[in-house]
Amino acid sequence: MKPSTGPLSPPTIRFRLRVLAAMMAVVSAVVVAGLWFAQRNLAATVRNDLQRVFQVELAALHLSEAVRNAALAERCRALVRRPRIHAALEDNALDLLYPSAEDEMRDIREDRTELAEGVPYALHAQFYRFLDHRGTVIVPPADAAPGSLPPREESALNLTALPERAQIGFLPHDASAGETPVVEIIAMPIVSTETGDFIAALVLGFRPAGLDRAAPGTDLKRGVWVQGQLFLPALIPSARTALTDALTRAVPASGSGEGSVTVASAGAPNLVFFKLLNPASAYPPAYEICVFPLTDWLVQQRRLRWQFVVAGCGLFVSALAVSRLFSGRLAAPVERLAKDSETNRLGRRQAEVALEATSEELQRSIRFSADASHQLKTPVTVLRAGLEELLATENLPPLTREEISGLVHETFRLTSIIEDLLLLSRMDAGRLQIDFVAVDLVAILAALLDDLAALPDPLALTVETDFPGVLIVSAEKRYATLILQNLLENARKYNRPAGRIHFSARCEGPWAIVAIGNTGSPIPVAAQGHIFERFHRGAVGEDIPGHGLGLNLARLLIRLHGGELRLNRSDEAWTEFEARFHLAGTAPLQPLSPP
Repeated sequence: MKPSTGPLSPPTIRFRLRVLAAMMAVVSAVVVAGLWFAQRNLAATVRNDLQRVFQVELAALHLSEAVRNAALAERCRALVRRPRIHAALEDNALDLLYPSAEDEMRDIREDRTELAEGVPYALHAQFYRFLDHRGTVIVPPADAAPGSLPPREESALNLTALPERAQIGFLPHDASAGETPVVEIIAMPIVSTETGDFIAALVLGFRPAGLDRAAPGTDLKRGVWVQGQLFLPALIPSARTALTDALTRAVPASGSGEGSVTVASAGAPNLVFFKLLNPASAYPPAYEICVFPLTDWLVQQRRLRWQFVVAGCGLFVSALAVSRLFSGRLAAPVERLAKDSETNRLGRRQAEVALEATSEELQRSIRFSADASHQLKTPVTVLRAGLEELLATENLPPLTREEISGLVHETFRLTSIIEDLLLLSRMDAGRLQIDFVAVDLVAILAALLDDLAALPDPLALTVETDFPGVLIVSAEKRYATLILQNLLENARKYNRPAGRIHFSARCEGPWAIVAIGNTGSPIPVAAQGHIFERFHRGAVGEDIPGHGLGLNLARLLIRLHGGELRLNRSDEAWTEFEARFHLAGTAPLQPLSPP
């Protein structure tokens, strides 16, 4: 569709500008969102690649450590099998223990490398101590040379009991020149050759593998975090403080003994990986800390961001041209739509006026029904009083007395109709409130059946019941009684001679269900959808007195209680209605509006 080529009116120009602005806003939002998500995805990909590089480098270091740790464990197992050490322990010659062990420990105390070429970690023990059968350090004599250790650090080697397997721990150490601030300790149990019992343990202290060095050609920095202290000499003090704070929060929250966290140091992010080094150890938990700088990732991220900014500017300019073209094409049909909308608006205004008039008329009808019901109650009451006074007159002919009795009965029917109309008008106006209390439906049903038994029964009906002992529901008693009374009255009126009425009540989940069935003529299928309408009188009941309000009133009342009234079945053999009430404690706190 081509836009008009004539001069444009100011409203048209303003409309086209608004369309252009709206299209530009949408296109800009889409472009920005697309670029943002693309940039995030690429950045995430780059970061994942860096993390994979980090994991590969870390795996190589762990492999080197595994070789060293295996050799170290084998060396310790060989040491605890030395006969001179066993002899001093089994003979309880503890004064000879350290002198006897001095020669046995000489090869591991010497600073030499015995691993394969390319593995820089030596198996040199800085100190060794023995634990007695209680797990307490056996203090060496003054002339022994097991390696110097301050008393505070020596007491940290104690265990609550002798270990049954090798225990690994890390001990903060007051480092002197050339020493590390943390020592890796291995406690190896010693087993008696005579009894096979654990009699002591040998504790050796080693320089931690790779504490101040990394794999060749990488920026990976490694250290140990133990007892809330970080030992990582390669970091500056401010960076160690920031990393310590981050680990204090992250390590307890990990739960699995390993994890990672990103920490900013000197304005650049670092990927920090931590892993428990001594699981199930009797010594305090120690974590390996690996710091991998993400500086390269930041550089790549900035480069990607600038590339996306340039691409976004190009797309924005292209979107501006396309939006300018389409805004003109969209204007013409929208202008015609505006004219049609104006016509529709006028029609809607007329419809609203008519609807408002109808609503006012409906309100007047509701008020009239209420007022008329109130006004009719007084004359009907006066009429009944006069008829009852006349009926009390003595020497009244039997025929006249019978006619007056019929008139009194009709005044009661008229009062019932007036009360139903008044109740309906109150419900239509939304002024009917339900006072929910605990009500026994079985007591109400029993009272209704007693009233039914007192009435004349020209049809000779048989009444059958199936009630529990008690059925407590949440309802207002007078309205619950009115609901059940209307259903019972229908079952009585629309029955056949020698017919049956069956009353049953049961619990089903949160519901109390009352079923009222009767024999009689079936309700035609075409009329079943209308039986609950106001003033509806089916063909079945044309010769039966009534005013068509009972079922409508009963359904509206039970819905105000949060329940439901429905026709279960109606055929040649049986017609049955079902009423549902909330069991006590399950009803709504406020009455519901009937649909």
